[in-house]
Amino acid sequence: MRVAIAGAGAVGRSIALELVENKHQVMLIERELSHIEPEAVEQAEWVHADACELASLEEAGVESCDVVIAATGDDKVNLVVSLLAKTEFAVRRVVARVNDPRNEWLFGENWGVDVAVSTPRLLAALVEEAVAVGDLVRLMTFRQGQANLVEVTLPADTPLAGRPVRSIKLPVDSALVVILRGGRVIVPQSDDALEPGDELLFVATSAVEQDIRAALEA
Repeated sequence: MRVAIAGAGAVGRSIALELVENKHQVMLIERELSHIEPEAVEQAEWVHADACELASLEEAGVESCDVVIAATGDDKVNLVVSLLAKTEFAVRRVVARVNDPRNEWLFGENWGVDVAVSTPRLLAALVEEAVAVGDLVRLMTFRQGQANLVEVTLPADTPLAGRPVRSIKLPVDSALVVILRGGRVIVPQSDDALEPGDELLFVATSAVEQDIRAALEA
């Protein structure tokens, strides 16, 4: 994919390094000249420009990007970048960083945001995920689709132990997308047997989250 990242601070550069390692084409857009450090991510394209200016985004060729990530430390900037990317350039996927949790309600489809990433919320979710065996934990919200990424770790006494994936009677508007087992990432097949300690990741609407919990206890 071709990915544009607005904001080349520590967060933007870290994202860029990960994407470059995964063989994606990355463009970093940064308005502060002091933050332009091509040697920090040598494989990326660096653009000295203000990502809030339409002309700058046009010149950078944002319309050719599959994904735009608004990763600055300013929520106002991230919202403007997201809105321009979606409405002016029809970028298929817009991801925005939320710096202040109080602003999280703004980061939705009205501002062109497909996925909002709030570090405090994510950290809280990861803490819950680490201690809440058997409980359903929401890890991420996909705003435009009104769906969530949720995780459940099967407890030692799970009634699903040894039973195949197909035995889980999931509600409509939900899907089991991956099983984490030890160091393995398993794409679930209908005949795969479940084990205590398995981490199950689902994509589901909020309305059916409790139905998923019930299905895992049946």
